[in-house]
Amino acid sequence: MMKLLEHMPDTVSQKIQNVLTHEEEFIRVSTDLNPDGTFGEQWVVVTDRRVIVIPAEGVDGVVDVPIRELVSVQTEPLVGGGRLEIEREGGATLLVPYSSSLAEKFSEVARGLEQLRQHDEFLINSELDQTRCPKCGRLLPEKNGICTACIRRLATLGRIAGYLKPYKWRASLLAFISLATIGSELIPPQITRHIVDNVFLPPEGTASSIDERTALLGLCVLVLIGLRVLRWGSELLHGWVVSWLGARVTADIRSHLYRRLEMLSMQFYDKRQVGALMSRVTRDSDMLREFLVDGLPYLVINTLMILGIFCFLVWMHWQLTLCMLIPIPLIIIWGRFFWQRMRRIFNKHGQSWAHLSARLNEALAGIRVVKAFAQEDREVGEFEKKNTDLMQISRTTARHWLVFFAVTSALTGCGGLIIWLVGGLEVIRTNLTLGTLAAFSHYMWLVYGPLEWLGRVNSWMTRAFAGAERIFEVIDTAPEAYDDPTATALAGIKGRITFKDVTFGYDKSKPVLHGVDLDVAPGEMIGLVGKSGVGKTTTVNLIARFYDVDRGTIEIDGMDVREVRLEDLRSQIGIVLQEPFLFSGTIAENIGYGGPGATFEEIMQAAQAANAHDFIVAKPDGYDTNVGERGNNLSGGEKQRVSIARAILHDPKILILDEATSSVDVETEKEIQEAVARLIQNRTTVAIAHRLSTLRNADRLVVLDAGRIVEVGTHSELMDKKGVFYSLVELQQQTSEIIGIRE
Repeated sequence: MMKLLEHMPDTVSQKIQNVLTHEEEFIRVSTDLNPDGTFGEQWVVVTDRRVIVIPAEGVDGVVDVPIRELVSVQTEPLVGGGRLEIEREGGATLLVPYSSSLAEKFSEVARGLEQLRQHDEFLINSELDQTRCPKCGRLLPEKNGICTACIRRLATLGRIAGYLKPYKWRASLLAFISLATIGSELIPPQITRHIVDNVFLPPEGTASSIDERTALLGLCVLVLIGLRVLRWGSELLHGWVVSWLGARVTADIRSHLYRRLEMLSMQFYDKRQVGALMSRVTRDSDMLREFLVDGLPYLVINTLMILGIFCFLVWMHWQLTLCMLIPIPLIIIWGRFFWQRMRRIFNKHGQSWAHLSARLNEALAGIRVVKAFAQEDREVGEFEKKNTDLMQISRTTARHWLVFFAVTSALTGCGGLIIWLVGGLEVIRTNLTLGTLAAFSHYMWLVYGPLEWLGRVNSWMTRAFAGAERIFEVIDTAPEAYDDPTATALAGIKGRITFKDVTFGYDKSKPVLHGVDLDVAPGEMIGLVGKSGVGKTTTVNLIARFYDVDRGTIEIDGMDVREVRLEDLRSQIGIVLQEPFLFSGTIAENIGYGGPGATFEEIMQAAQAANAHDFIVAKPDGYDTNVGERGNNLSGGEKQRVSIARAILHDPKILILDEATSSVDVETEKEIQEAVARLIQNRTTVAIAHRLSTLRNADRLVVLDAGRIVEVGTHSELMDKKGVFYSLVELQQQTSEIIGIRE
């Protein structure tokens, strides 16, 4: 049983414990408004016996309503919020106000209370969409999204590093190359210092000749050349190794993510948009790759190099080092301020691009409608508005960049002036050599340069880690029970299907099926009929265990489907959908999808059984005809017959037909019906049909209404009974006659 229990403060918890007496809590939630509408906190607690409303402060105002006294429970939307209305016998209606951010939560509370009041059952959705971060309270960038302010950077980085284990030798090589790169940057200023102090301006008292100084100069230059070659070589090798590792690690993460996406349940996909999931495989993983290839090496190398530089600077002249540090806090503060502001501008820039792209895509995709209504000028005008918005935000971005570089240049220039002023005075006073001052100047720019971009790297890292967190969120989602070690193998099934008191809802608080009992014998064909939304497709989804029941059991040959190996179950179930889905590829490949490793002869036999062979060979490329994306190169009837051939090749023991003959012409329907007649032989078949007349040959018809079985019998029995099924047939015939008259 799902419950909705929020953490309660100790002060309120003590009040509740004093009231409750051995009762089971189902709901414990807080509201953010007082009874008078001012901001404050109240708590609503629902048990198996009663509803309690208690304020967070004080003991006055506690309301206790037994469940049996509830007349109705509903939510009433108001401006900026809403209220929970609890109507009770012999008392005033209890009103619990809340702000609009809590509307979804209290909608679930109302549903749960209504279930307890009407059916003495409790099914509630405890996994509510989150719009704010549970830690810091900030608005999330998307529902159930990742809060960038609360990202565990070290933990995320450690998890990413875990993907380096298979490539530890290359990672070790990268570390060695990084050290060589850092060394090739740190040593040249010391060589320059040596040249100035010992070659150009040798100390007084040394008897170095011109030849010795020339030789020393040549040696120093050779060392500088060697360091420069080392720098070039290490940069080249470093870039190659980083690119390989970054691409490899990202590919591994992307593969891991895709494998998990393939193994996740249908409930996972019901709650998410396909586009959002695709962006995790593409955009988020590519953002992570860019950071691993460019951002992380930049951050690591420059951080280590700055530490090394400070060690050299303190060793050479610690007083001048302190002077050099004066502009650094200003540079860091300015960089953080700038990138925080730029993050908002970048978001607006991205949104402008998205709006422009969406408008362009929509206009071009609907170009036939645009021309049909002669709205070309209107669409051009709408595009110009979006284009102007993008131009303005682009100009704003460019102006901010100009200001950033101007201020940064001024701050770093101040650092240079300080070094030359203070350092120059020290040279004049002979407390510092000219070579040391030159080295200081060189090191200063090596420090200031990375600090200028520290804010950008931080923003870059935040976005990359947010993408990584979104990827790991999917990877950490529990997959379907393919690897359940306790599951029972079921190599061959006979096909008996048994529903026992099955209750199920895609949203736990809104059951679609209520207490369904049904027994289907092996080889029997039953038809599921009823109005739209009564639970026909839900019933067949449960047979294939796309979802698990909330209450009751579904058995195959007497075994609970939850105890059977998932692969064994689905490998013996075939499904022909109302809207058949074909993959990009040839007709032969799509039919062969139902039986991996099937020969061409087997594929052709399946096509002949599905009445698809004739139209296939009539095409120029025959079985090698490319069906296009989602099978768009084929007609609806052709796609349906290919999908039936695929199911025939699969050779299932249980067959599910979900309106397989809808939306086709009469001649095509006849051919599909002949194919279906061959397909259902010696198989347990559960069929859903739009045209009730197509189910005349079913052994039994099961009539559903409001998620419950209301009638069961043959076509003639149900017509003689003149009940719900009879009414449906009469309504369909009347509709057909009206359409015929109009035609």
